[in-house]
Amino acid sequence: MPTDFAQLANEVLRRCRQLATYSEDPTCLTRTFLSPPMAEVHRALGEWMQTLGMSTRVDAMGNFVGRREGASSKRTLLLGSHLDTVPNAGAFDGVLGVLVALAAVKTLEETPLPFAVDVIGFSEEEGVRFAKPYLGSRAIAGSFDLALLTRQDARQISLQQALLDFGLDPAQIAAAAYHAEEVVGFLEAHLEQGPILESLGVPVGLVEGIVGQSRLRVRFVGAAGHAGTTPMEARRDALVPAATWIQAIQRYAVECPGLRATVGSVHVVPNAPNVIAGEVELSLDVRHAADETREQALAHLLASARQIAVTHRVEFQLIEQTSQGSTAVDERLKKSLADSIEDCGHRLIALPSGAGHDAVVMAEKFPMAMLFIRHPGGVSHHPDERVEASDVAVAIEVVSKFISRVSREFAE
Repeated sequence: MPTDFAQLANEVLRRCRQLATYSEDPTCLTRTFLSPPMAEVHRALGEWMQTLGMSTRVDAMGNFVGRREGASSKRTLLLGSHLDTVPNAGAFDGVLGVLVALAAVKTLEETPLPFAVDVIGFSEEEGVRFAKPYLGSRAIAGSFDLALLTRQDARQISLQQALLDFGLDPAQIAAAAYHAEEVVGFLEAHLEQGPILESLGVPVGLVEGIVGQSRLRVRFVGAAGHAGTTPMEARRDALVPAATWIQAIQRYAVECPGLRATVGSVHVVPNAPNVIAGEVELSLDVRHAADETREQALAHLLASARQIAVTHRVEFQLIEQTSQGSTAVDERLKKSLADSIEDCGHRLIALPSGAGHDAVVMAEKFPMAMLFIRHPGGVSHHPDERVEASDVAVAIEVVSKFISRVSREFAE
C-alpha cells in the first residue's frame, strides 16, 4: 500500500501542537533545558516511538533517543533536532524536525537497513536557561566542557544540580557521546526560519552551509550625573556613544553584502529618567557565510566603537567574545539529500542557513546534512510560527528517500 504522506504530515502537526502544551508558562510556550515540561515531552515521545518498535533512552545530558535497530548495530544513522524553546515560542522550531524524522522511520515499516537509525531530541539548543547553547549536541558529539557544570541559571541553580534534579548522573556525560567511526551521518530537518523558500515557491530546500557567527558583550563606561544640573558640555553620557555605535553598525551591515549584524540587548545603568547613563552594556551578533568577511566586519566595528568612545570621552570595554566558524555540510550526504529532493519531483534549491543549529556541533565530528522546510511568513521564535501540512508531507517523503538512498550507498 502506498505511503500516505499527507496523513503522516497531519499526525506530525497534531503532535507538534500537543508538545506545545507542555510549557513552564500557562499563557505561552516556554520550555527550557531540564524543566519539568521536558519530562512530559519525553513521556509523549517515548509512547510514540514505542509504537514504532523503537527502544528509548535518556542520556546523562537529557537528550531523548529512540533507536530502530538495523542489520548491524555497529553503525548508526542519526536524525533529529532540539526539544527546548525560547520564551514565548512557536510550536514547530526544533520539535518539527524530531517528528518528521519519526514519521520517516514509520514509513520504513519492516524494511531492513544495514545500520541502526537513532532519532535524537536534543535537550538544549537555544541557550536560554544557562546562557550557553548546544549543551545537548555537545554531549552527543563528545565535546561538552565539564567546566560548564558549575554554570548557574537565573535562580542560581548550577547545571550539575539541574541534571541531578532531573534524575540524571553528570558523571555519565561522557557515555552520551557517539564514536565517529560508528556514525554513518547526521541529518537535521528544520524550519527555514526565513523567507527564501516561500519567495521561490518551493516546499523544501537543501542547506549548503551554516554561516559563521560571532557574539559579543561590550560596555561603554561614562559617568552618571544629575539630568538637570549637569551641563551638556560637561557630560560623559555612556548612552550617546552606545546609540552612535548602533547606528554605525546598521550602516556598515547594510553596505556589506550578506552580512547580518544585530544589537539585540541594551542594559543601561542606572536606567533612571532623571540620571545621565553611567554605563551601557550591549550585545552584538555578527554573521556571514564567509569567515574572513565576518572577521573583517568585526574588526571594523570594534575599531569604530573605540573611536566613538574616544570622541565622547568614555571608556569602551569588550567583556566577552565567542565565535563559531561557518559550517560546511558533508558532500556525500549533501548529494544524497539533493537526489532525494529531486526524486520526489521538486526543484532543487540550495541555500545557506543564517541561524545556528545543533548541526553546527554535530558537523565537528560527524558527516552532516540539513533539510529546510518552507516557513510561511518567516516568523520564528514567536507564537505566529507556521508550517503547511503539504510541505511537511514533502519533508517526510524526502527524509524517507534519503534514508533509503543512504542505505543503498552504504551497502555498495
